[in-house]
Amino acid sequence: MKCFAVCACLLCLTLLSAGCAAIGEGRPTSELSQEVVVFAAASLTEAFTTVGASFEQSHPQSRVTFNFAGSQQLASQLDQGAQADLFASADQRQMEAAVSAGRIDPGAVVSFACNRLVVVASGQSAASLHGLAQPGVKVVIGAEVVPVGAYTLNFLAAAAADSSYGEAFRRGVLENVVSYEQNVRAVLSKVRLGEADAGIVYATDAQTAPDVIVLEIPAHLNQLAGYQIAPVRNGASSALAQQFVDLLGSPAGVELLTDAGFSVDCPVAAGRRLP
Repeated sequence: MKCFAVCACLLCLTLLSAGCAAIGEGRPTSELSQEVVVFAAASLTEAFTTVGASFEQSHPQSRVTFNFAGSQQLASQLDQGAQADLFASADQRQMEAAVSAGRIDPGAVVSFACNRLVVVASGQSAASLHGLAQPGVKVVIGAEVVPVGAYTLNFLAAAAADSSYGEAFRRGVLENVVSYEQNVRAVLSKVRLGEADAGIVYATDAQTAPDVIVLEIPAHLNQLAGYQIAPVRNGASSALAQQFVDLLGSPAGVELLTDAGFSVDCPVAAGRRLP
């Protein structure tokens, strides 16, 4: 009786193993899960996460993996040999760095979206744009090498040349800076945590933080942040990478980007615009 029970158990296990082996039989693992690795600027986090979900829905055998960080950090990682399929930068300068490192074909670069700067504040200590220059106001901005930091410095230079603000405003803001951050989300986080009274971020970042006060920067002083994307040379999933880029330029992709606060009607700084 005991022997019969053991034999029956072994038979069940054999049948179960045979059934499991039949699932996906003859199909390589690569067909079951193709990965697209996307290096993207931190400010694209929400928009690209949504685009990635849409891509996976229309490509059920694929998986999109994101590495979100400052564009300069991503360009540096590519320069050091990091493996990726796509690079999306928040400015032309960091895309050019990736091109110079030999990781991006300059002819493959496309412009797909643009953004603008706003001031985010945690309270009434910076209730107006002029308030950023008042003594004692703690301001946080991106480091100069970070796209949002470079755009911020350009805004301050434009304000210095404007009679409504002047050089005293630019100097006062810079004297109030308590930290220079490595990506725009770190700027936003410090304001939200109360570690700074105000910071300068992209409008799309402010859209993700309903708990902050948003101060608009006049259009004639604001800076247009242009986003570019390109496949990485020798990427493991070049065909899927191109399909991800195509999705960005499609009506569905444009809707997802605009819902996140980006504009797609932007001047082309370099490369070409998505159709």
